[in-house]
Amino acid sequence: MKTMVSHNQPQQNIDTRQTETILVIDDSPTNLEVLYATLSDVGYEVLVEMDGFGGIEQALNNPPDLILLDIMMPKINGFEACRKLQSNPITKDIPIIFMTALADTAEKVKAFQMGAVDYITKPFQQEEVIARINVQLKLRRLNIELDQQKQKLEERVTERTAELSQALEELKQTQLQLVQTEKISSLGQMVAGVAHEINNPIGFISTNLYHASQYVRDLIQLIQVYREKFPQPGQEIEEIIESIDLDHISVDLPKLISSMKLGSDQIRGIMQSMRNYSRADGAEKKAVDIHEGIETTLMILQHRLKAQTFRPAIHVVKEYGNFPPVRCYPGQLNQVFMNLIANAIDAIDETIQENNWESDRGKYLTPDTVLTAPLICICTTADKEYVTIQIGDNGKGMDLSVRDQIFNAFYTTKSEGKGTGLGLSISYQIITEKHGGTLECISSPNKGTEFIIQLPFS
Repeated sequence: MKTMVSHNQPQQNIDTRQTETILVIDDSPTNLEVLYATLSDVGYEVLVEMDGFGGIEQALNNPPDLILLDIMMPKINGFEACRKLQSNPITKDIPIIFMTALADTAEKVKAFQMGAVDYITKPFQQEEVIARINVQLKLRRLNIELDQQKQKLEERVTERTAELSQALEELKQTQLQLVQTEKISSLGQMVAGVAHEINNPIGFISTNLYHASQYVRDLIQLIQVYREKFPQPGQEIEEIIESIDLDHISVDLPKLISSMKLGSDQIRGIMQSMRNYSRADGAEKKAVDIHEGIETTLMILQHRLKAQTFRPAIHVVKEYGNFPPVRCYPGQLNQVFMNLIANAIDAIDETIQENNWESDRGKYLTPDTVLTAPLICICTTADKEYVTIQIGDNGKGMDLSVRDQIFNAFYTTKSEGKGTGLGLSISYQIITEKHGGTLECISSPNKGTEFIIQLPFS
């Protein structure tokens, strides 16, 4: 027997509320009729079933707000029906009130242990039935409201946590940028100061070398004319000429002064490159030749590229494309080049030290040694919209778990004191956020690492 009947108009003394449904499961038609009439009169929608299996099916298909469940029924008793309802996710939260004619306290205790919220004894007292149902439905409404408030609170907490996490991450990134900006600014000031102090003596030396070169040429010319006019200067002078090897001095001294001039020019060039590398970027991008930045970085790192006690020199293979200047922040871009090339050198050094590299192995770059010699390759290409810079090494590479974290702030695989874990994180921000480009890493164990930078031209 299945019945679904719309409720009558609620009595005026009943609180205005959303229509609630009550499922009555009882094998007695008389009880069903009485309960249906009583509950309908006070405004509830009533569903009725005459056995436990039908009641369970009805509850699953049309979940009610409350269930009145008789204990003594054929086929399946109320306790077993309650157990099945409580074990199903769809019906487990529906409050169940047992109906029983038994006065045995043990049966009532068992009812509560099975998950019932209350019990009603037969024969029914209509006022008691309504009162108990009203109480349980009110508790259910309050629980539902509490759950809704709890869910809203959890959602709000989740939102606030996400907002705070994002704010914290932004704060970290801002701090990193401030640290790096201050670092570059301090470096620029230091380099500018050092360059100023060095430029004065270097300028003095360079100027005096120019005049010294003129004086040497004049003196050598004078000596040559003197020897032509006086081929027999006397024994004492001839002995001095022989002891100091005048012919060798006449040839070597101009070369020596020329080498000194070349060295002073190189020092001035290095200082200029350092000033260019550490220069502060303005608010606007500048159109620059990115190859100059790469070459400056390689020059600053030259001491690390040279042969070491545990390995030969690292060969740098360059393949530069021909394209116009790129609008960028050159100081920040140089910082990226420094981080990537320095990391490539570190990777090669670690690989060589771990593999007990032979000192002469890869000393010369030939077709036979190109795959085993310590090697860094730098390649630049461009299309109509983007310039691509590839910086690769033949170091030990990295597995997926490491590669996925290398752009995270403070993540490093280097030993303590050798890395802060900020270089690649800041490089990623500079390329992606400051320049609107991309920075990718391709690497696998024992196959080296390649970083690919893509920058828009404007």
